[in-house]
Order: sequence, then structure tokens, then C-alpha cells
Amino acid sequence: MTTEEEKTTASADRSRRARPSARRALVGRLSWGLADQAASSISNFVVGIYVARSLGVTAFGVFSLAWVTYGVVLNVSRGLATDPLVVRFSGVSDASWRGAVARASGTALGVGAALGAACLVVGLALGGRVGPAFACLGLMLPGLLLQDAWRFSFFAAGTGRKAFVNDLVWGIALVPAMVVAARVGSVDAFVLAWGASAAVAAAYGCLQSGIRPRMTEARGWLREQRDLGYRYLVENVSLSGASQLRAYGLGAIAGVGAVGAVRGAELLMGPFLAVLMGLSLVTVPEAARVLRQAPHRLGTFCLLLGGGQAAAALLWGGPLLLLPNRLGELVLGGVWHSASQLIVPITLGVAGAGLGTGAAAGLRALGAARRSLRCQLFASACYVGGGLGGVAVAGTVGSAWGVAAATVSGSAVWWLQLRSALRQRHHDPVPEVRTS
Repeated sequence: MTTEEEKTTASADRSRRARPSARRALVGRLSWGLADQAASSISNFVVGIYVARSLGVTAFGVFSLAWVTYGVVLNVSRGLATDPLVVRFSGVSDASWRGAVARASGTALGVGAALGAACLVVGLALGGRVGPAFACLGLMLPGLLLQDAWRFSFFAAGTGRKAFVNDLVWGIALVPAMVVAARVGSVDAFVLAWGASAAVAAAYGCLQSGIRPRMTEARGWLREQRDLGYRYLVENVSLSGASQLRAYGLGAIAGVGAVGAVRGAELLMGPFLAVLMGLSLVTVPEAARVLRQAPHRLGTFCLLLGGGQAAAALLWGGPLLLLPNRLGELVLGGVWHSASQLIVPITLGVAGAGLGTGAAAGLRALGAARRSLRCQLFASACYVGGGLGGVAVAGTVGSAWGVAAATVSGSAVWWLQLRSALRQRHHDPVPEVRTS
């Protein structure tokens, strides 16, 4: 055997040994993503169940409106701060990651402070049942957004174990906070308890990372990431804003109790949504790694990801139809009767969303922000139109079916855009926007 042949053989052997190692690393990162989201979603699930059972369907509707508003603000923070971080600083050097995280987490903290102040003012002006809950949410937003920023920062570095520990700290802090809130017995007390426990986890994230958020560099971060950040901002806000508009419209047309019924049905899907959201923490970083290492496999990776999530949603939602009323009432109390009527459409909607997330991860990894923005705007418009059109025609159940149809339609558009983006990349290797 010649020297050249020996080198070729040795290189092939190293490549074969590297493949199982890369697979194990991928499985490990995905596993920590699932574990982290399990910890987060179990906490959210328990909070939702506890509030539903403690306060009843109407007060739970008020709490759900505050929750939905938090989702909008959270997506503002992710679009401006952590989404660009995940796309551009996954798998980079430690020094580069630390500098980016300091600026991104400072941006998240600044978003929390600014929008928290606005939420506080609006809450004080509203008064009544809803106002105090919104005012308390405003006070808690900086800690809530900083805690979320640490999670995405750790996954960008491939250290999902730290994100899991951080969410575990939040869950532990929730226990005494919920006990105190239950003694007070008001919606705003539960909002304060939820946010204060998140602030504890946010402070612990500073110790875990050894990084201090730099709010003074937020403007610089926004300027550097403007080609992705502002598109992701619009994309994310259109998603959560559509959910908020649907919730407000549902409450205005069918009553606040209808909002509580929808939230109760979503809680029944909670364990599966934990899997869906857990994967979402790592899918974009992993898709970015696939793109760098084996770009021809990106489409297959996204298809397996989306198809697997859709199938899992159907497998979870099916047995819920067989849940005995006694057990359902034990879980949701008085919310069960109205929530149980929404299981089928909400399951189909979640399955459609799961299918679409595979394509969304691919577009994010490609840095195709224009394409993903178009997809999200279309999907959001369908979501609002289906949800509000459905409630006008057939009440709460009609709204759920309208959202299910909208989600499936939106998923189809995501996949059409991903296919076009992959073809464009094949013919033109220059990406739509820079990704490093």
C-alpha cells in the first residue's frame, strides 16, 4: 500500500468514527432541549392548572389574557435579541459567544424594561379586573425576558444542560410563590408569583454564565443585527400578535370564559407542546450546523423534524378524546366541560404547527428572513381570520376549527418557501442574508 493510499484509508476511518460521535452529540443536544422544555412546560402546566382550579373560568380568562400579552412581548425580545444570536453565534468560539450573549441579554433586559413600563401604565389606566394583572405583568417582564434569553444563549453554545438547570430553578422557586399567591386568591397575585420566580432564575443565569447583561450595548447589537433582527421582530410579533388578537376578539364576541376554555384545551396538549417547544430551542442551531456540515441534507432534516412532530401531536391528541369526565374535571375543574369540546380541532392545529416548524427551522438556518417573514405574515393573517371568523359563525368551537384550518394552510406555505429557498441556494450559493 502506497503512502497516499494509507492517508486516504486513515482519513476514511476517521470519517466513519466521526459520524457516530456527531450523531451522539446531536442526540445529546436534542435530549437537553426536550428536558429543558419539559421542566419549563411542566411548570407552566402546573401554574395553569393551579390558577384554573383556584380562580374559576372567568378569572382564569383574565390570567390567560396577561399570559398571551407576555407571549407577544417575549417574541419581541426573541426577534431582536436571541433569534439573531442563535442563527449567527451557534457553534462559534467561546470568546465570540460570550461577547454576543452579553449584548443580546442586555437587549432582552432593555426590551423588558421598556415594554414593562408601558404595560404598567396601561394596566393602571385600565383598572377593573384586567388592569391589576397587566400592571403586575409589567413589573415582572424584565426578569421574565432575561430568563428566556439565558435559555437560548445556552442552547446556542450547545450547553442545554445549563438551560435545563435554570428552568429547574424557576420551577423550584414557583412552589413557595404559588402557595403565597393562593392565600391571596387574586389574579394579580398569581402573576406576581410567576414573574418573581422567573427573576430568581434570571439572576441565577448570570451566575451560570459568568456574563453580565450589557444594556448599554443594546443599540449596537440592534444595529449589527438589523438585517435579521427587524424581520424576525415583525415575524415573531405577527405570530404572537395574531394569538393576542384572536384572544381579545374571542373575549369580546364570546366572553372572557371562552378565552379560558381555549386555554384549558391548550393545557390538555401541554405535555406534547413541551416536546414541540423543547425541540424548537435546538432545531435552528441544529439546522444551522447541518447547513454548515452537510448542506444537501438540510431538506431531509427539516422533513423528518416536521413530520415527526405532526405525527406525535396526533398520537397525543387521540387518547385525550377517551379521557373520562371525572378525570378531566379533576385536572381542569370547571374549565373541563367547555375545554373538552375543543380537543379535536386544537389537536389538528398543533399537528399543523408541528409540521410547519420543520420548514421554519430550515428557513431560519438559511438566513432567508424575507421568505420566513412572508410565510409568517400569511400564517398570522389566516390565524386571525380563521379564529375570529369561526367564532362569529359557530362560537368557541368554530374559532378552534378556524384556527386549525389556518394552521394547516400556513404550514403548506412554509414548505413551499423552503423548497424555493433550497432551489435558489443550489443555483446561487450566496445566501439571502449573511449568517456569520
